[in-house]
Amino acid sequence: MEPSFLNKGATLVVSLSLFLFIHHVSSSSMYSEMNPIKPRHSRLLRSAVQRETPTSQLSEIWAPLENQGWKSCDESGNRPTLPEKSEGYIQVFLDGGLNQQRMGICDAVAVAKILNATLVIPYLELNPVWKDSSSFEDIFDVDHFIDVLKDDVSIVKELPEEYSWSSREYYALAIRDTRIKAAPVHATANWYLENVLPVLQSYGVAAISPFSHRLSFDNVPMDIQHLRCKVNFQALDFVPHIRALGDSLISRLRNPQRSSEEMNSNYLQEVTNVDDNKNAGKFVVLHLRFDKDMAAHSACDFGGGKAEKLALAKYRQVIWQGRVLNSQFTDEELRSQGRCPMTPEEVGLLLAALGFDNSTRLYLASHKVYGGAARISTLKQLFPLMEDKKSLTLPFERALIKGKASLLAALDYYISIHSDIFISASPGNMHNALVGHRTYLNLKTIRPNMALMGQLFLNKTMEWSEFEHAVVEGHESRQGQLRLRKPKQSIYTYPVPDCMCQG
Repeated sequence: MEPSFLNKGATLVVSLSLFLFIHHVSSSSMYSEMNPIKPRHSRLLRSAVQRETPTSQLSEIWAPLENQGWKSCDESGNRPTLPEKSEGYIQVFLDGGLNQQRMGICDAVAVAKILNATLVIPYLELNPVWKDSSSFEDIFDVDHFIDVLKDDVSIVKELPEEYSWSSREYYALAIRDTRIKAAPVHATANWYLENVLPVLQSYGVAAISPFSHRLSFDNVPMDIQHLRCKVNFQALDFVPHIRALGDSLISRLRNPQRSSEEMNSNYLQEVTNVDDNKNAGKFVVLHLRFDKDMAAHSACDFGGGKAEKLALAKYRQVIWQGRVLNSQFTDEELRSQGRCPMTPEEVGLLLAALGFDNSTRLYLASHKVYGGAARISTLKQLFPLMEDKKSLTLPFERALIKGKASLLAALDYYISIHSDIFISASPGNMHNALVGHRTYLNLKTIRPNMALMGQLFLNKTMEWSEFEHAVVEGHESRQGQLRLRKPKQSIYTYPVPDCMCQG
């Protein structure tokens, strides 16, 4: 009877969990319809909607960055040569989202160089959050990747037949001598020479899993640092169809009238008197980073009332058994410390205070925003020329990337790199990756002062002029100015001085 009882108990637990999950999904998706989300900062919003931005402020905010004394290094006269014999084949298995995988790829090339090994095109694990099975070849231009690095590291698309047994399935079944499982976080180059090289020399192949953040940013030979930068900023191009679609969307953002006429569609909003607008053709990419996970994990109150609080509490219970980041602090304490993600409304007020007017073309580079249209309505009120992937594409174009979180993220990344200005609502992997990439290209990138914004939004009596002055003053040095990397910081976020040369 005991097995039968256990089976019934397990079935009851699964059924109860399923009921809770379905109920929480229903609650969280319906709360905004049942209780429309009201603006939290009505006083500021009214003034922001009626704002008139001086021409001088507009010119200043749109002005490109001046030369800051650093540029990509000229390596034309220092071409490396590959050793005659490889020590063996290195495999890496990468999890996480697109930007985590991107860093892992760069580190994998560096490790292959350190070991004088041949790198097998990295294996991307099934994304457990987005259920995305996209491979390296689905996202990145493999031939370009191999060609750019051909003088640095030997790279193959797959293992030779004699090593075909070294697969993901092989390592999932049992402990294997060729799997390196104990690589410490931020391991040194010497650690790989001492622990992985012997495996390569004994078996001809070594598989490193897990591999995220498995190479130090410090005390690494400068040629290895330069190689990591070369991978990130030169070798990792997206597949041609993502670049082509990205170019089309960029063109539609810069030329809304012409694109609308050419495609015989009114889905693009036209700018009034485009020829009279000296900032015509320019656009801002905004990464809202305000999805359900972000909201639920922050322990902050986002103004959705009791229904929203209940929905988030149920979501936390199902996903994290009730655990939540910084839950020992009050909402006011979290906001004053800059630990609360900004809502679309708050980001809109930040942009308005910085000097962006209602003719600004705004592209949303984000996954689904928690609260949907109701949550975005105030941002739309401030910036009516707001677009996203859906508004800028036709159904047949979306079909190529539908349901593929990595390709959707790749498209957003590509457009973000080519925008005049990029701003992320709060720090995260995409924010960090784009801050570094745009620093490398000397492009304007606004980094919100989270603590300042949290403190300003707590003041419910502040007038618009005072708010505007505080925002402008607090972001004078946060618009793309170079910052030298400090110990332990990522070279992918802070590429100076490791990735760039003075000149």
